Amino acid sequence: MMKERPDSEFRGHADENRRIWDGNAHWWDDRIGDGNDFQTLLIEPATERLLAVSSEDVILDIACGAGRFARRMAELGASVVAFDHSANFIERARARTASDVAVEYHVLDAAKADSLLSLGHRRFNKAVCTMALMDMPEITPLLSALPQMLKPGGVFVFSVTHPCFHSAAIQRFAEMYEEEAGRHIIRTGIKVWSYLSPFAKKTEGIIGQPEPQFCFHRPIHVLFQSCFEAGFVMDGIEEPGLPEPDRRRAGVRWDDMPEIPPVMLVRMRLEKGSQPLAAGDA
Repeated sequence: MMKERPDSEFRGHADENRRIWDGNAHWWDDRIGDGNDFQTLLIEPATERLLAVSSEDVILDIACGAGRFARRMAELGASVVAFDHSANFIERARARTASDVAVEYHVLDAAKADSLLSLGHRRFNKAVCTMALMDMPEITPLLSALPQMLKPGGVFVFSVTHPCFHSAAIQRFAEMYEEEAGRHIIRTGIKVWSYLSPFAKKTEGIIGQPEPQFCFHRPIHVLFQSCFEAGFVMDGIEEPGLPEPDRRRAGVRWDDMPEIPPVMLVRMRLEKGSQPLAAGDA
């Protein structure tokens, strides 16, 4: 039997977590609203491959932030319903979205299943959550609601900072080595000192942001099992790394570590006729 889900342990951070994201929202949008390497090289291409957006799709965008990917899905032909728990993010999302773009925005909390269900029963054939599950104190309410919101066989694609390699419990390092030929090279990597136990820790998603945010670490087996118990099966996964730079530099940037994936993207599919498992049945 698996350990108890960490949602109950993390729930006490919910109010502070919402306050932090409301406070950081405008700064984040000013900094990366037009995209950065993580979005344009890692997250968005892999998400588009796993989600396979078509003009017939009605897609739920969970924790949409300022709506960058919601607009991209609409550009690809989908009808999108997007929500975030931060009113400041939704304010920016609406301001950035033209009136003729097929995106409908809401301020909703993913931890409130009743609010989620108000968006529609069996309305969506796909759902996406881009780099946000690790920002949520609770994910069980969302995963419990999705099977009622998705059509049979519906798809849920999510991306997270890689639980093994990019949590708040790692250190990045750069070290100099001398090869057998006598040349000195710089090798960059990570050190991991905690993985199996879920934890909540404040960290900077972007260095210099107004206030550190919470990282709610869930190891892969906890994250996946939560999805399995909601009735999903996994049928796609990607672990992209940034391309190696033309010229290696001394440093601890992610593009100095092309063999270490900083993000993980997963496609879960709702089994037709499936019923969520009772806690402890798995």
